Amino acid sequence: MNHTPEALGLDPAVLRDDLFEHWNRRDLQMLRLAALQGFSKVTEPLEALLTILEGCPGKQKGRSHTLGHHILMEFQAWMKEHPQVTLSSLPEQQVLALQHRALSLLTDIQPSFADTLINIYHLSSLDLATLRAHIVRLQALACYKEAAVLSIKLKLQKELDMEEVCVPLILQNKLPLAESFVTGHIHLEKQLVTLLDLWCHPNFSVEEIRKQFPRLSLSKQCMDQIQPKMLAKQVFRLMEKFNIDQGLCPNALHKRRLDSLRYLMYARFLEKSMTEENWTDHVQFVVADDLELQINLVEMLVKNCGLQKASQWSLRYNIPRYRLPLGVWETQQSLPPDLQQICPSDSAQTEEWVSSPSHCQKFYQAPLTKDKVHFVDTPEALQRCRNIVLKEGGIVGVDMEWQPTFGCISTQKVALVQLAIIDQVFLLDLCANGFCQHPDTVGFVRSLFSERNVLKLGYGMSGDLKCVSATWQQFLEEPLKMEGILDLLNIHQKIQRSKVKRTHNGPKEVLVGEDSAEKGLSLLVQQVLGRPLDKTEQMSNWEKRPLRISQIRYAVADAYCLLDVYSVLSNKPAYFGLPADLRSISSSQSEKSADKKQKEKQAEQMKQECQGAQRVSPPRSDIEKGLLCGEKPSEDAPPLAPQQLRVVCDNMLQGLGRYLRCLGVDVIMLENTDDHRKAAKLAQDEGRVILTCGQPFQSLRSQVGEGRCLSLDCSEKARDQAVRVLRHFNVQPTPSDIFSRCQACNCDQYVAVPRKDMIGMLKQKGFLGDQDDTDHTQQPDEEMTPSVSSDLPRTSFT
Repeated sequence: MNHTPEALGLDPAVLRDDLFEHWNRRDLQMLRLAALQGFSKVTEPLEALLTILEGCPGKQKGRSHTLGHHILMEFQAWMKEHPQVTLSSLPEQQVLALQHRALSLLTDIQPSFADTLINIYHLSSLDLATLRAHIVRLQALACYKEAAVLSIKLKLQKELDMEEVCVPLILQNKLPLAESFVTGHIHLEKQLVTLLDLWCHPNFSVEEIRKQFPRLSLSKQCMDQIQPKMLAKQVFRLMEKFNIDQGLCPNALHKRRLDSLRYLMYARFLEKSMTEENWTDHVQFVVADDLELQINLVEMLVKNCGLQKASQWSLRYNIPRYRLPLGVWETQQSLPPDLQQICPSDSAQTEEWVSSPSHCQKFYQAPLTKDKVHFVDTPEALQRCRNIVLKEGGIVGVDMEWQPTFGCISTQKVALVQLAIIDQVFLLDLCANGFCQHPDTVGFVRSLFSERNVLKLGYGMSGDLKCVSATWQQFLEEPLKMEGILDLLNIHQKIQRSKVKRTHNGPKEVLVGEDSAEKGLSLLVQQVLGRPLDKTEQMSNWEKRPLRISQIRYAVADAYCLLDVYSVLSNKPAYFGLPADLRSISSSQSEKSADKKQKEKQAEQMKQECQGAQRVSPPRSDIEKGLLCGEKPSEDAPPLAPQQLRVVCDNMLQGLGRYLRCLGVDVIMLENTDDHRKAAKLAQDEGRVILTCGQPFQSLRSQVGEGRCLSLDCSEKARDQAVRVLRHFNVQPTPSDIFSRCQACNCDQYVAVPRKDMIGMLKQKGFLGDQDDTDHTQQPDEEMTPSVSSDLPRTSFT
């Protein structure tokens, strides 16, 4: 037998040394050439590749590529030119040995190896016991992410315990990876959702779970995600994604209903934004037949309303005496018979169609008499509606109402459709027996949205169409053809952008909510027609019949105002910064791109302002004090330094808080679990300005001094909100202000910490795991040679 070097081929160790040399010189072109030539010269390329990879030093960090990764990529390219190099050409025992060596390389050291090695060495064909044992070894080394990813790639989900794989991922804030692990396996999907639901139980303790994984370090950010409120949100999302019955998730449902009950108490007795009728309807829906929620309701009523109402509701639900709060039983006994029941309101019969003069003066009113409002609940009435509404060249205002579920049900079905034309409004009553799913109704809805010669006006129609799909499943199988649609939300956004441009060099202002809580369509109606909509009935029970007069008035106004707004905007487009053809405005990609460029331009201008600004030194003038109290600055107001502005951000504006803190503003941010009222307390105790958005604004504004509560548009990005706040208070940061305040604790004092101590603290806080302590002090330009490869940490199983 010939044993000359030529017959044996190129030694893999020699090829490895050659590749190391090119890698250390950062000569990737020569590395590629040497790899392609070297693979052709070795006797057993598949075995040589493993030998080279086993000697490659370094651990992959982030998305950076290592020497091993480059070698693998070049070998893949080489194999395409040499298709004869396959495992099938080797003896079975040799194939098995190579597969085990390849499997041992699939660790946390080189995660990018997985796909390539699985394909080259057909690792999926190994026996399940071997693959499962490797996954278990990775879990024992606390390589939970790598174990899950490899399990998915090798399709081992059914062979592994779901909790052992997914629980560490959830604790590390890697729920999306746990989702990927169970997706497509119905029993695993149910197990994951059921597990998260168990964690929503009030008595759940995450510490008990942590004991099962002692090597797992958790950061505060990870722990914040394992709270009932956040978990319940994930449970409902996954129930919808995996189409899982709500009956499997009683804890999350109870949590969501309890939160809804708290909101209803807040809206009725603190914010006073909900009528007694609406509140009663919603409370009955939320509480249902849950005894614990019924008891919670009575306890809340005692605290917020008094013993009489609490006693009435306790009698309604027949709550056992031993579960009643103190004083409720005694009040029950003293109630006269006529007060022992909660009597439904008869306002539906006693209300007048014409609103009071004060209401007419304050809110928009549809210019229609009651006889111009037509209920449509039969095929015959629908045909009359169809003949009028679908006339060619017509304009129709379209709106829809549905029963508020407060998140307790993921999909909401339409209860009422309002169609407004000049001088008439048709109300399609989808709650009428047999009317909703009647073929004529389904056909009419399809024709309405597909008729291009009839202009349909709406506001935020994406939400309406989502409920339409939930109401008529036929539209999921055969989607609606949308023609002749004009969403006034897009026009409203255009108006808001134009207003930003008009006020860019004028007085600084917050566009939404400074002196009004109006938003959405109500804000547009106020801006165009002079009066907002009365949204009191927005949260009504739209499935309860008969509808109250106030509900009908609201439904009519919500649809008819679209016609009036469109008429004014069409007649005076230039006044509102709009093009002559309103139909040319859409949410197209070009419009979004233009908006993005505009925002980038504004950000660049803001950056230039920051670079040219000068710091204002104390003491503060009266004008400065006024600015810090939320007063609108005048044109000649002096600028404020970021350190002079002290704010508290509601938990809906945490992104804004981080932006402002980056610029040196003194910011306190509420946690996700904090009540909005905590912002008022902080503002009172520490003299801060409240930054909030949405419904909490009115309540918070009433608890602090005039001008000390600012409401922002929650639909804007945090960066744009920050620009608005800075301009409103005339805050002009300098480059030295950037990152002058700690992003974690809000302190403006820094201390120098040695690198070794910092690494230790990061590990202690959970930002670095034990597997991450691989020579943090190694310089990136340090040369790697074969002689040091054995000293570098590597996890290998043979």
